[in-house]
Amino acid sequence: MENVNLTGQFLVAMPAMTDPHFAKSVTFIWEHNEDGAVGIVINRPFDMDLQALFTQLNMPLTTDLIDQPIYFGGPVQQDRGFVLHQPLAEWDSTLDLGNGTGLTTSKDILQAIAEGRAPTNFLISLGYAGWSAGQLEQEIAQNAWLTIEATPEQRDHLLFDLPAQDKVQATMALLGLDFVRLSEEAGHA
Repeated sequence: MENVNLTGQFLVAMPAMTDPHFAKSVTFIWEHNEDGAVGIVINRPFDMDLQALFTQLNMPLTTDLIDQPIYFGGPVQQDRGFVLHQPLAEWDSTLDLGNGTGLTTSKDILQAIAEGRAPTNFLISLGYAGWSAGQLEQEIAQNAWLTIEATPEQRDHLLFDLPAQDKVQATMALLGLDFVRLSEEAGHA
């Protein structure tokens, strides 16, 4: 798997994945290079919604989005918030992910959400997933992950439109596969 770039793709944990952080997960990879990979798990809502998060942050919430779920983004820096959003806009700390999508880690986007000036689409996660150089490639070679490319429209639909419980099957459907029919071991049907 040399010279592969999974930036902008999805990872679906294969059925044999036993790591509790990633079993039955869909992860959006926002960056992948020779130094490693980083992404956000997009289908694991915490037992916390926007109202609870903003209460913990002592930020009054003046929006009707109080039931918006907060996601477990991965096991790294779980005390830090990451906001995937559209449109891109001007925030203090935003990474342009292409096609009008951004990843923001600064508090100003949270303040905008609290004040009812939220981006059109957004997903808030606590933590992220990270792999060191070559680690993700090795895990893929060991049949731990299935990689899935998506068009910008498919990507946006998976990130922002679907409820968490539908994201694994919808991601797999991009390949014409059914998650429950996957074998737990490579080479077996």
